[in-house]
Amino acid sequence: QVQLVESGGGVVQAGGSLRLSCAASGRTFSSLAMGWFRRALGKEREIVARISRFSTYYADSVKGRFTISRDNAKNTVYLQMNSLKPEDTAVYYCAAANTIVEVTTTPPWWGQGIQVTVSS
Repeated sequence: QVQLVESGGGVVQAGGSLRLSCAASGRTFSSLAMGWFRRALGKEREIVARISRFSTYYADSVKGRFTISRDNAKNTVYLQMNSLKPEDTAVYYCAAANTIVEVTTTPPWWGQGIQVTVSS
């Protein structure tokens, strides 16, 4: 079992930056594939970024603006969000899985979610 706790959300003006953090516990963090998802009001949940030990992936909508990283010593994954747009407004979720495929499709472990609001 993996427990995930997000932090760092809030309200920011368009063009601003936020950094989300997700602290994990319960498993060997370095072996986990980690992902960030978001769900905007009235829309389906979508993957934003994912990271394994060897690679990263970004949705086209955030490529060049968002950066996912991990600190295995701190059991934490981060999502640095720059040049934020109103359309980035959503609840952001951290997710974990045993493989990169699983974290993209059906992650078994989820954080509680954190609100990010970008005002225009």
